[in-house]
Order: sequence, then C-alpha cells, then structure tokens
Amino acid sequence: MNSRWITHAISEINADYQRSADTHLIRLTLPAFPGVSLYLKDESTHPTGSLKHRLARSLFLYGLCNGWIKEGTTIIEASSGSTAVSEAYFARLLGLPFIAVMPACTAKRKVEQIEFYGGRCHFVQSACEIYEASEQLARELNGHYMDQFTYAERATDWRGNNNIADSIYHQMQHEPHPIPAHIVMSAGTGGTSATIGRYIRCKGHPTQLTVVDPENSVFFDFWQQRDAALRSVCGSKIEGIGRPRVEPSFIPDVVDEMLRVPDAASVATARWLESQLGRKVGASTGTNMWGALQLAARMRRDGESGAIVTLLCDSGERYLDTYYNDAWVTANIGDLGPWRTKLAELLAD
Repeated sequence: MNSRWITHAISEINADYQRSADTHLIRLTLPAFPGVSLYLKDESTHPTGSLKHRLARSLFLYGLCNGWIKEGTTIIEASSGSTAVSEAYFARLLGLPFIAVMPACTAKRKVEQIEFYGGRCHFVQSACEIYEASEQLARELNGHYMDQFTYAERATDWRGNNNIADSIYHQMQHEPHPIPAHIVMSAGTGGTSATIGRYIRCKGHPTQLTVVDPENSVFFDFWQQRDAALRSVCGSKIEGIGRPRVEPSFIPDVVDEMLRVPDAASVATARWLESQLGRKVGASTGTNMWGALQLAARMRRDGESGAIVTLLCDSGERYLDTYYNDAWVTANIGDLGPWRTKLAELLAD
C-alpha cells in the first residue's frame, strides 16, 4: 500500500513540474559597462515565488525515493522562510503535515505564505537554534527532518537536464556572449552553487563561479581557511543567505572566487534594482547584483567583454515591513546613503 502511495506522490510532483514553465532570463541594459552584458535569472516566477521551489521539489523527490517520506509523515524543515514556503506547497500537494522551524525575526509575509499552504511555524530566537529544534520535533512526532543544509547539494541532479545551470546555458544560446564569463550566486545551503559549479566543470565551460556572502556568515572565511569548525555568534540579516556555521552542502572547491558583501550594500542595490526592473526584489538579489556589478567594473577596467549572469531569488513584496521599511532598515541595517553613492559612482564611470 505504501509503495502505491509513494508512486502516486512522485507522479503528483512530476505532474506539478510539467504544469510549470521555466523562469525568465532578464537582460539589463547598463551603458556604464560597454561590452559587458548582465542577466538576471528570475526565480521569483516559480509557483511559490522563489529559487527554493526547485530545491523543495528535489528534496521531496529525494526523501520519497529514499523511503524517508511515507503516507502521513510529518515534514519538518529548518528554514529562514523561502524553503519552508516551497516545502509547505509540496506538503499540501501530497497531503502531508508540515512544520517550519525558523527564527522569530522571519519576514511576516513568509510566515503568512507558509500558513496559507497549510503549514505551521515553530519559532526559535536565534538562527543557531533551528537545527536542534528541528531534530527534536522530528523525534517527538516520528516525522522526517528534511535538513536542506545537508541534502541540498545531493538532492539535485547536477549532471542531467532540468537543473538551474542547464537552464541558464540553454537560455543564453542566442545571446551575444552565449557562454557567460561569470555566474554570481549567494549561498544559503550552498546547494545551488554546488549544482552550478559542478555543471560548469562537467560541461567544460570556462565560466568562473563567484559566490557572494553577507555579513555574519562563515562561508567566506571557510572558503579561505577550510576550517569547518567556524561559527558566527549571530545569523545573517539578509534572509535566505549566509549561515552561522559551515553547512554540509557548501562545496568550496567548485567556487572560483568569493566576495564579502556588506548588508547595507545588499539592501541599497536591491532598492536600486527596482528602478531598473519596475518591481521590488529581495535583499539576497541585492547581494547577488552587488557582486555582479563589482565583476562588471573589473571587466570594464581590464578592457574585457562578456556576459555575467546572476539570480533574482525572490520578490521584494515579501519584505515590505523590513528591507523596504526605512525605520527598520535604519535600526537593523544602517545608513544606505554611502552605498547609494558608491552605486552611483560605479554606474557613472
């Protein structure tokens, strides 16, 4: 009986995938960088509104095929929000209970979306507490802890098609520079950067993978030092990216370069992008774009031409009470003025 249910569950997820179109690749026109084309892979158009829709689908399939998820299994996930929203969607699709373990400071809109899909939220005070709380809930409820931070890099088939890297290269085929010089990605679990980095090497592309990391995250230091015991005393203020510990899914050897991005630069760049796109984006997209602009400036300085691709991770509508609230930004991020000035200077050269 359970085997029939698992077959049905996998069929439901595959059918949902077939109902979904690929996400758009947006080309930005920035005259300040002649010969350099910048692109945003718009992951906000997934049914659950973020890049994490891909991950949630992969994690559910991985859990089902491994026999970890059965009919009636309660699904538990440690998440700062977006993964939990997407997993709540798939849990509802399969008729499974879902609990998201998240910091109390998570954006209100994400909490509302989790509850809309029938999930419930279990709050902890610090991002460092989500792991133990998730494991405890799984034990108490005889549920399955998805553990995106461990399984993100292995749940996605980076060799085959239908992953985000394959999609990027397919969509770039008819662009002036079909093989990107750089792909820029921030890391939350590290799963997406692992997929992209492995795919680049598997296909023999000369593309350089740059991972951008926010403040209060240990990924940048780990990439330099390779000390897996590194810890941060507090979590990242850029929701969805950066971690207070080294996550198992972060694979440093597929990353060519890393850049540390100040939180105020991320938020200032996200707000600037609204003027280019006509809509709001999340702060992690600002982190990505700040890194892409630094690489574009480097290429301009060195007289190089080529394409840079980065990700639009989610919509800014989720963050109206945080990153788009001036009082909240002043209290939690700081003065954006100096970073607006840096952006203006970068784009005026």
